[in-house]
Amino acid sequence: MLQKQSCLTLICLLSLLRPAAAQAQVPAPTDSATFLLHKFEQRIGKETYRVTRTAQAHTYDADFKFVDRGSPVVLKAQIAVTPAGEPLRLAAKGQTSRFSTINDTIRIEQGQARVRVGDAVRTEKLPALSFPVAGYSPGIGQWLLLRYWQQHGRPASLPLLPGGTVRIREDGVDTLQFQNRPLLLRRYVLKGLVWGNELLWTDQQNNLVGLITNDAEGDKLELMWQPYEALLPALIGRAAGHGMRLFRAEMGATAASKKATQPAVLAIVGGTVVDVVRGCSIPNAVVLLAGGKITKVGPAASVAVPKGARVIRAEGKTVLPGLWDMHAHFQQAEWGPAYLAAGVTTVRDCGNEFSYINAIQQAIDGGQGVGPRILKAGLIDGDGPSALGIVRANTPAEAAQAVQRYKASGFAQIKLYSSLKPDVVRAICQEAHRAGLTVTGHIPDDMNLYQGVAAGMDQVNHIAYVAELLQRKPDRSLVLNDTTSARVFAFLKAHNTVIDPTLGIYEMMLRSTKSDIKELEPNYAKLPLPLQGLYVNMGMAPDKAAKAVPFFASERGLVKALYDHGIPIVAGTDMGFPGSSLARELELYVQAGLTPMQALQTATIAAARAMQMDARAGSLDVGKPADVVIIDGNPLQKISDLRRVRLVVKNGQVYEPKQMRQLADYVE
Repeated sequence: MLQKQSCLTLICLLSLLRPAAAQAQVPAPTDSATFLLHKFEQRIGKETYRVTRTAQAHTYDADFKFVDRGSPVVLKAQIAVTPAGEPLRLAAKGQTSRFSTINDTIRIEQGQARVRVGDAVRTEKLPALSFPVAGYSPGIGQWLLLRYWQQHGRPASLPLLPGGTVRIREDGVDTLQFQNRPLLLRRYVLKGLVWGNELLWTDQQNNLVGLITNDAEGDKLELMWQPYEALLPALIGRAAGHGMRLFRAEMGATAASKKATQPAVLAIVGGTVVDVVRGCSIPNAVVLLAGGKITKVGPAASVAVPKGARVIRAEGKTVLPGLWDMHAHFQQAEWGPAYLAAGVTTVRDCGNEFSYINAIQQAIDGGQGVGPRILKAGLIDGDGPSALGIVRANTPAEAAQAVQRYKASGFAQIKLYSSLKPDVVRAICQEAHRAGLTVTGHIPDDMNLYQGVAAGMDQVNHIAYVAELLQRKPDRSLVLNDTTSARVFAFLKAHNTVIDPTLGIYEMMLRSTKSDIKELEPNYAKLPLPLQGLYVNMGMAPDKAAKAVPFFASERGLVKALYDHGIPIVAGTDMGFPGSSLARELELYVQAGLTPMQALQTATIAAARAMQMDARAGSLDVGKPADVVIIDGNPLQKISDLRRVRLVVKNGQVYEPKQMRQLADYVE
């Protein structure tokens, strides 16, 4: 009997020591840790921190470094708090992206904060509750911010130093499989530190596990505690669904009620309809929409408005087809309402994380999210120091496999990136064309535009790849009227190659940081607050920017030359100012010499043709999707009127631009 009891006791002791079968084992918290940094799911660097503890302070020294497409981004930060978690100081110096730097110091003593941002120094009275943060990085700063918020009663909002306000709330629990067992992670939403909703996860011991945020370049960036790196794809997929769910909650029952009571027929009455196919307009017109389709278009005298239709008065306004942005990177859910607010109802996403963009598209198409129609271009790169993403092809066999994976998931195109080898490019193009997909993208580093198009590329992103084939003048501007340029134009015309210039992003990169950014974005002051500081610091020193003026003027001239030679141009932004950069892109085309009608066509019917969808989209024709934009003004006379969006209809659903901007955290 005694022997039996001893055995039972031993079994009980072992059961107490053994990890619970229902929960995965978790690492123990330490005074140092490593977080792995990812972009496009690719590991690009790491953040490490170490804590030094004294009776007066716990000091966190963080080294944050990643390499993005061959460019190192290095940041060192030190954050000191009292043993009770009260902030004492912050110092952050280095880079936050390939194009931005930081040099901030904040010291807190006796209720005062001494703040240095760059060369500017100020002293201010400390709010009752506030915390110093250097932005999205280092991640340990966000974890300390979260702990401070928890320790102080979880206030609805919390002032930040050197400026701004953050809102934090616990949003629920995600249960994932880890080590073949369930792992419970607490999910928090942070809003106001960067643009939009950040998602942060902790384990049951309140250790930081993961953070999905946006870097200072606007790209999504993921930080994962090293032991949990394998959970990243699952968290990326969850992030897309959570982001869309948060929008539905913010829109509330009012929006759901409006959708439930949507009339059978919408009638847009009295406006000037722009016919982008025929290049003309119809004054005092009627557009009827029903079942998500356009059912009738014509002069008011010939189109009767059915009884019971919801009438939208459009006298004095211009009625356009929904706009297309042909170079989007849908990096976060907030892009959805930002696009709709600007009249963009279709975007081509030119490379994204596989699980994230699929989840975003499914949420929008299934009515569980807010945003434009998404046409997906799947990113493929090869191995190399400047490689991007985790979908790689280094052999023709790998190329075919990658194409088929995208095809099976409903992608419309393949996007090539810079590290692909020529034989792999040919294999990708051949497989894509067999699968009924077209190919766009960058010209890889080992090729030029002639070789890329000859290998099978249907389209090219960025006008720089055309420009690099042309001769230069002493001021570095492009020669557009010699035999070299004539050969380039003839080649592109013969291959019907579509060019997506992205002029706006080059204008941003080449601007003087001392110039007035409102020249590029008149509504700069209404941008989400975290973006204002980001964009105003993008560009070049004034002396360098002055030298770039002739070159950028000739890039505009190149767009006009391409258009005049019959080479298809489609408007794309490569992000920029969320949504409204498309208006800037078209303004630049008009500056280049295109007429406003021609510019509008690049963002409507020409885009649909490039995607082989013009028979069923891209214009206000019967049977096409009910995608309509109503403009206060006349962009055919003044292209900048395109910014004055009054109402947007996507697939028959009406969206108020003001409400969309509110969802996207714009300042009203």
